[in-house]
Amino acid sequence: MTTFFPGYAVPISTGETRTIRRVPAVKLVAILGTGVALVAGVLVWISGSMSKAPARYMCPPDCGLPPTGQAVTINPVFTAPDGSFSVSYPAAASAYKVTTDPTGVTAEFQAGDGGMLQLFSRPAAGRSAEDIANTLVATTFPDTKTDYLIPNAMVGYQPGYGLVADAWPQGSTSNYMRMRVIVMVAVKNDLALIASAVGPYREFGPDSGASKPSGANLQLALDMGKYVNSFHWRGDPTR
Repeated sequence: MTTFFPGYAVPISTGETRTIRRVPAVKLVAILGTGVALVAGVLVWISGSMSKAPARYMCPPDCGLPPTGQAVTINPVFTAPDGSFSVSYPAAASAYKVTTDPTGVTAEFQAGDGGMLQLFSRPAAGRSAEDIANTLVATTFPDTKTDYLIPNAMVGYQPGYGLVADAWPQGSTSNYMRMRVIVMVAVKNDLALIASAVGPYREFGPDSGASKPSGANLQLALDMGKYVNSFHWRGDPTR
C-alpha cells in the first residue's frame, strides 16, 4: 500500500522513494491575484475604448433649455412696433387699468393702496443706466429724496441700476402725502429698458395683515418683480 503525505518521501516500490513538493499558499494566492488583475485590466481597457467621452458643458453660456419645454405664458406680452424689445404686463382681468403706446405699457393699480406701474423704453444715446434713472426721477418728481440704491439691480436679467426714493406731493386737501418711487434701468444695444413704480408709502409691520410684506414699503412692489425680469431686447434667447 502506498500512502501520500505532502512534503515527505514516501515509498513507491521496494527500494524507491519520491519527494512530493507542496506549493506555498502565499505564492498560489499571488498567482491567482495577478491573473485576476490582468483580466480586470483587459476588461477596463475594452470598456474604455468602446465608450465615448462625456460631452463637457460650461453654464453659462451653454445652459441649454428647460427640460420640460417652453414656459407657459400667463400674462399678455407687449412688443414694440419696431421689435426692439418686449415685456409682459398685467392681464386685463387683473386689478390694473392698462394702456399702451409705442414706447411701452402703463398699468394703473386699482386695488389696495393704488399706484402706477410703467414698463417702457428710452433711447440710451450713450448714457449709462444710472444717468437715465436719475434724469427720469428728477424730471418726474423734482423734489424726491433718494432713500437707498437697489443692490445688484437687474432688468430683463441684464445688470443695471436701481433706486428707491421718496416724494411728498401736495394733495387736494393741501396735505402732503409721502409717496414711494422705484426706478430700475438697464441698457443694452443702446436701448434703455425701464421699470418704474410709484404709490403711497406704507411701512409694513406685524399689523399689516396676512399677506407678505414689501421690503420696499410699497404695496405695488409686491407685483413688480415678475414684469421687471420679463423684458427682452431684440435678439435675446428665449427664457
